[in-house]
Amino acid sequence: METKIVRVPQGLTSAPYNQKSLKFKDLSVIESCVFSDTRTGTMFLEDHLLLFVLEGTYKARHGREEYTVRKNQMVLLKKAVVIDYHKAAEPGQDSRVEYMMFFLKDDLLKDFIKIADIKSLSTDESAAVPVSVREVNERLLKYLDSLKPYFSESEKIEENLIRLKLLELLFDLTNTDQNILAQLLQLNQISRKNIKAIVEENLLNPVSLNELAYLSGRSLSSFKRDFQALYNMPPSQWIREQRLEKAKDLLLNKSMSVTDVCYTTGFENIAHFSRLFKSHFGYSPSSHK
Repeated sequence: METKIVRVPQGLTSAPYNQKSLKFKDLSVIESCVFSDTRTGTMFLEDHLLLFVLEGTYKARHGREEYTVRKNQMVLLKKAVVIDYHKAAEPGQDSRVEYMMFFLKDDLLKDFIKIADIKSLSTDESAAVPVSVREVNERLLKYLDSLKPYFSESEKIEENLIRLKLLELLFDLTNTDQNILAQLLQLNQISRKNIKAIVEENLLNPVSLNELAYLSGRSLSSFKRDFQALYNMPPSQWIREQRLEKAKDLLLNKSMSVTDVCYTTGFENIAHFSRLFKSHFGYSPSSHK
């Protein structure tokens, strides 16, 4: 089975997903109703994600962390991470999973913080706020319900109205939950992280060098320089060779197709993967089959 990663939010509004969406220049708000018992997959968050589950259960896993979001619950996840998801209806329901996903760009959060006149966290408050699943109160449920009619005529909705509704959401959240406010403020804080841990955690994910640099809290040039000092090799070369070695191991020791191995090891194009494999090892990956 292919394990191709979908980049979101852009990937969700096109085939085969074609989810309903409201778009604003800063983000897309996406509503999804899935009439099936279970769906699983993997997505790369290009923007921060605020997920509200209205029916069913949505499990999101990143690294060693897993969040189970049930009916009338929410979670806020930062951007530039790979999420494995599992969504399913609860027993006794009509096999319905319903949720809304709000993808937030940094610029929108900065505008909100300025409009709301929110000050930066003090030193005592600046400790990392852990990601956690939170209950959605009645006020927020009514807000989410007020958005539903917009999805049926999204082309007619003015962008300024969408922006106002998004600001309304952020005001509702921060006025009722100080932990969410702290988490929102921390989304824009850049902290340097261990390059080795970041690279190894994302080695088999189809992330770009720009995205790895972001995850490590560095500019692209700083990331390349620090990586070279640590590995004595450019990051693109090291990552490519590590992925190819992993691909060879899978082809030798697992009953996997070339297509599955390609996507499992972080490559996004089968022809490109095959060319790199043959160039590196001297024979094509299909030779193992």
